[in-house]
Amino acid sequence: MAEKNPTHRINSNTNTNNSVKRFVPLDALLLLLCAIFALWLYYRSSAGVNYIWHWGDALSLLFTPRADGSLPYFFQGLFSTLRLSIWGISFALIVGTLLGLAKFSSSAWLNRPANVFIQLVRNIPPLVFVFIFYFFISNQLIPLLGLDGVLRNYPAQTNAVQQMLFGPSNLWENLLSGVLCVGLLSSAYVAEVVRAGLQSIDTGQWEAADSLGMSAWVKYRYVIAPQVLKSITPALAGQTISLVKDTSIVSLISIQEMTFVGTEIANSSGYIFEIWLIIGLVYFVICFGLSTFFRSLEKRHKG
Repeated sequence: MAEKNPTHRINSNTNTNNSVKRFVPLDALLLLLCAIFALWLYYRSSAGVNYIWHWGDALSLLFTPRADGSLPYFFQGLFSTLRLSIWGISFALIVGTLLGLAKFSSSAWLNRPANVFIQLVRNIPPLVFVFIFYFFISNQLIPLLGLDGVLRNYPAQTNAVQQMLFGPSNLWENLLSGVLCVGLLSSAYVAEVVRAGLQSIDTGQWEAADSLGMSAWVKYRYVIAPQVLKSITPALAGQTISLVKDTSIVSLISIQEMTFVGTEIANSSGYIFEIWLIIGLVYFVICFGLSTFFRSLEKRHKG
């Protein structure tokens, strides 16, 4: 029996072949140049700068447990950065989506306040925003909401789940302040991404959903949201990676994340180059992993 649609099979095979990445001579040349550049940097740092590397001592220091038997200080900072990133991204997505919907709304009661917040956050330097928020808002907000007993003097013993999700109880106030800082900073940019995604939807899609008598929730859930997510995934990926890097800003308000911990270790040990190169590598691994994840997610949406 003859195949009904041979053209479809040919196109499918062509797309499959095109999706496979091939290692070409140019890739080998670029890798060789990168290796030569890395070796040149190492040589110049040893011969020109006269710096003696202490990689073994630096790595040993990073993996040495603390005096009380707890995790090494570096890994406590790493886990703190991961917590800040995860909770900050979650907070930014929720607040940013609501702000984007409000700015897209035709109601002035929703549109104008959202626009004011977005413009304020986007046009204030992140460092200034962090200082203003922490010293003038966060320190006053926690007592005002009656959260002192939970965040500053938690009465009960924390369990393993609480330790994993929120860290030590004596640092919960710092965690909340950091999450709110990086989350609010990122939410303004997420809001613009969401607003642009909503505006990119063709008018016919809105009219078709309304003509079918769909409620607002059903219309957004099954018609608008899938199309918006497909169009804004690359922009959200970039914003997520930026948020992970922006967690280093909160080290300036003594939140013990990876940059803060790295600063203390480097200053106390004297292994400045080694510690900061390791910290930069860890940030690269985290951000590159997120970039790879979002790239695969984008391909799945296109498929």
